[in-house]
Amino acid sequence: MALVPYDDRDGWIWWDGEFVPWRSAQLHVLSHGLHYASAVFEGERCYSGHIFKLRAHTERLIASARILGFEIPWTAEQIDAACTETVRRNGFTDAYVRPIAWRGAEEMGVAAQHTKVHLAIATWEWGAYFGVEQRMKGVNLAMAKWRRPHPETAPTASKAAGLYMIGTMSKHAAMDQGADDALMLDWKGDVAEATGANIFFNMGGELHTPTPICFLDGITRRTVMGLAKQHQVKVVERTIAESEMKDANEVFLAGTAAEVTPVRQIGDLTFTPGKLTETLMRDYEALVRLSPEEVARRGA
Repeated sequence: MALVPYDDRDGWIWWDGEFVPWRSAQLHVLSHGLHYASAVFEGERCYSGHIFKLRAHTERLIASARILGFEIPWTAEQIDAACTETVRRNGFTDAYVRPIAWRGAEEMGVAAQHTKVHLAIATWEWGAYFGVEQRMKGVNLAMAKWRRPHPETAPTASKAAGLYMIGTMSKHAAMDQGADDALMLDWKGDVAEATGANIFFNMGGELHTPTPICFLDGITRRTVMGLAKQHQVKVVERTIAESEMKDANEVFLAGTAAEVTPVRQIGDLTFTPGKLTETLMRDYEALVRLSPEEVARRGA
């Protein structure tokens, strides 16, 4: 099946307050964000016409930009409205939404105080991140060579574009080995996350997940933790050594793109998706299709 390039599609992209035809949404090659990674973004999913936890994503986008030292010149309310209208303008009810903010081309070099900050929002129909069949039987994770950096060496609390390069490199290496994705350790050698999703382990009926000290505390991560607690499942956030993974009887990933995806293998370790994973998958799939008001009422 031939891929449709992302720069050659029909539709509309919201760009600095206006809708432009998809193919016309282009930036200059000397944009600061391209050369120095001064860009932040979000990944959101729209289900049944509602963007799941839109305000939480928008607030994180604004916070990520501030961590990188720039202010997005639109309010959270304006960004929310733009995301919603972008989905509507493109005629979607189920879609992926990508807001991105970056520094422009007014200044070149490491310093960027005089650049203009831009914001664009695109949306497209995107199914299961790992494919439906692969997701249901569980994904295979290789061990990444690259590690998530110490929070004093990189802006790890932001969803910054530059932080994903080692994720790309790790995922490519994993796919070259025949795996679906890679598990990344932190700078200490403890378990961190996959290249674009958080990880959970069922250990003795408790749900264990690494403390997000050098990677994003994902919105889907927090949602899944809330769902688990509603089932009276104890959730433990802690440092998890690589050697402890063998003690888990279920493992799954959680992220906006990945949603809740079982893991069947990490390196030489194998796991069988079980009842807890299935329950949280089902609960999450039901939750995201509720109205924002109902999601808020349920407190998940």
